[in-house]
Amino acid sequence: MLAPVFTDSQGELNKYQRQAWEAFKSLPFPDNSQEAWKRTSIRGMHLNKLQLADSHNNSKIPAELTKPLTDDLHGGEILFNGTQVTIELDEKLAKQGVVFTDLQHAQKDHPEILAKVLKASTTYSEDKFAALAAAFGSNGVLLYIPKNVIVEKPLHSLLWTSGEGKLHAFQVFVFLEENASATFVHESASAENKDSQNLHAALMDVKIGPNSKLNFVELQSLGSQDWNFTHEKVSVDQDAEVDWIFGALGSHLTKNFSDLNLVGRGSTGKMSGFFFTNGNQHLDHDTQQNHLAPNTTSDLLFKGALLGESRSVWQGMIYVAENASKTDGYQANRNLVLSEKARADSIPGLEILTDDVRCTHGATVGKLDTDQVFYLESRGIPRNEAEKLIVEGFFDPIMQRIPFEGVRKRFQNAIEQKMNEY
Repeated sequence: MLAPVFTDSQGELNKYQRQAWEAFKSLPFPDNSQEAWKRTSIRGMHLNKLQLADSHNNSKIPAELTKPLTDDLHGGEILFNGTQVTIELDEKLAKQGVVFTDLQHAQKDHPEILAKVLKASTTYSEDKFAALAAAFGSNGVLLYIPKNVIVEKPLHSLLWTSGEGKLHAFQVFVFLEENASATFVHESASAENKDSQNLHAALMDVKIGPNSKLNFVELQSLGSQDWNFTHEKVSVDQDAEVDWIFGALGSHLTKNFSDLNLVGRGSTGKMSGFFFTNGNQHLDHDTQQNHLAPNTTSDLLFKGALLGESRSVWQGMIYVAENASKTDGYQANRNLVLSEKARADSIPGLEILTDDVRCTHGATVGKLDTDQVFYLESRGIPRNEAEKLIVEGFFDPIMQRIPFEGVRKRFQNAIEQKMNEY
């Protein structure tokens, strides 16, 4: 059985990881007796055969992954390649007090900020894989934006993994003080490995202070043998706002928990998700829109297409607390099944404990509209091109929610590639 290697340091990161390790040892592995895991099995995962990634697991990062995904150059970038880390940050931002670094440098250079962030994070106690990510994730990202600081150029981090039979554990901490603003893009990607499975376990904890705004973009393009378990929690304070964008293109199996916690009066959260599966991929997204204060607004739209024998699961819940009157919550999941053996499960939910709210949800699973295909063919468009156009049209509403041309282009390229294979 793997065990983390702790240093003799008395710092907060070491203390935090030890607590997570104790939680990992005490928590059971999830199974289908739990509602969240009824549609996703981990029986084929061989955790006892994995080894920790080390300096031998470095490989060249593809150039296209380091290009700006937004409309401007990066204000800062952190590249994780195995144990090698490269950090860049605009000097002007550093002088304003912005911290954008990895956890190892953070505990040396910014121990007070790191301690503040770690003490506020308890996500590792939620289940076995969250504890795994925290206990073994000795490195990751710390992004801290001080009060009244507006970061105009986007910040980018990339976790690039390689090797066979490896555990890659990673953590991301984001903290925006009051009246702050930033755009942060994080991507997890890996080299293709066809011989043995790898495991990516990640924990993300994001806190957005009063009257602040965060654009948060997540992309996942892991290899076809990677098992991916991610726990993400975003807390939004009074009159603050988050625009949270997901893109899932890779992995063999993904189980993703994404919690949007609207903890302050007047807070707003927007969640936009895109996925396209093929082969025997299995993607399971579990989303929570938790309205914990009055006058809060949430808006979720997840769209996905499926090929081959792939399967998607989306389970969504809008929760409204007793004190959260005048809540406005919306969630929708739309699925396009493009082959006979593919399957999409869509389970929306509402739990409302107060009056004077407006909450709606919807879910659809459908196939290509043969009338639409026939119409385009009658206009001289070949069938394969007609189907591509219909799929692109299906995804257009989610593309319109993405304010970054580079991200849209990445998704559009993925659609084209998978449709060409189809």
